[in-house]
Amino acid sequence: MPQNILVLNCGSSSLKFAVIQPSTDTFVLQGLADRLNSPQAHLDYELNQSKQAQSLADNTHQGAIAAVIQVLADNQLLNTLLGVGHRVVHGGEAFSKSQLIQQESLAKLESLSHLAPLHNPVNILGMKAIFSLLPEIPQVAVFDTAFHQTLGESAFLYALPYEHYQQHGVRRYGFHGTSYRYVSQEAATRLNKPAEECHFLIAHLGNGCSACAVRNGQSVDTSMGLTPLEGLAMGTRSGDLDPGLLPFLCERLNLPLADIMSILNKQSGLLGLSGLSNDMREIQQAAQQGHIQANLAIEVFAFKIARYLGALAVSLPKIDALIFTGGIGENDRLTRSLVLEHLTILGFEIDGELNQTNGNHIGQITTQDSTLSLVVATNEELMIAQDTLSIIQ
Repeated sequence: MPQNILVLNCGSSSLKFAVIQPSTDTFVLQGLADRLNSPQAHLDYELNQSKQAQSLADNTHQGAIAAVIQVLADNQLLNTLLGVGHRVVHGGEAFSKSQLIQQESLAKLESLSHLAPLHNPVNILGMKAIFSLLPEIPQVAVFDTAFHQTLGESAFLYALPYEHYQQHGVRRYGFHGTSYRYVSQEAATRLNKPAEECHFLIAHLGNGCSACAVRNGQSVDTSMGLTPLEGLAMGTRSGDLDPGLLPFLCERLNLPLADIMSILNKQSGLLGLSGLSNDMREIQQAAQQGHIQANLAIEVFAFKIARYLGALAVSLPKIDALIFTGGIGENDRLTRSLVLEHLTILGFEIDGELNQTNGNHIGQITTQDSTLSLVVATNEELMIAQDTLSIIQ
């Protein structure tokens, strides 16, 4: 009997899911329930290279999960499940590694919802739905923040009154940790080195973007902070800015803080700079046609990545490799080229031909005499499945 793990990633209005066989790295089924809590809610999935779609009569997260379970039952997959792994955005300081979810840990997790009010409550909804629908199946939470719990105080503390950290947990937590863990392990394998001996700079670039310094296989600094808003420019998020800008915009635009925060999270980044889109492919196409703001967005995006990577390098004794991952990192030759052009001071020299093919057999996109840069595809779902299997066994 195959031993499969159901991986759930609950978003505010969506549910990504996959059934994975960790022993063979096989994706048996994967899909998306989208537009939840609306009349347009629907479920799309792929099984045996066949794509299926259906509307959802119950458009809640629980309804979507019930529909996924029904799909598993209809295709004789339900009895192959060993457990369910959940992506959880924020584990605060309470969770430094993936955790079996029981009532006590669920209560502790609920107490952290204020740290990620848009994400954690729906992540918890997914767990409660599984408790209700499949009460005998063990569940594991895998945290975006856990990999960064190895940051030292000099990296995670803000220069604020210390009691804000002590009383309210105000500090830098970092995100994309599951991706960084997977990518750093994969890169170590490609370099034929133990992960605990590797020193990496990693740029996770997608609609959400961050960067990380990995020393001896552990995260020692990262660009995102208390929330995913800090750091690099992203698809719709601003990244770093002067905190004094917030009251300035409140006054100049005559808007409440909540509206300003919406601008910073949903109308900024590539979308705000280009005035066109948060999709780098569309922006580059417009730039090629002479769109000035699109070109500006590309340049600002690349420069901010390079500037952060340069800053993160001070946390490392040496650089074994700079790794590009995520949708943009894995596929966008122009962004990689622009970033590395800014980093010649660290010894990077791009190989144009290797960059065009997204790297050679190990993902290398730099010349032989250069500091090494690799393209490594991330696989957060597989990492969640592997963690889940390991913990429940």
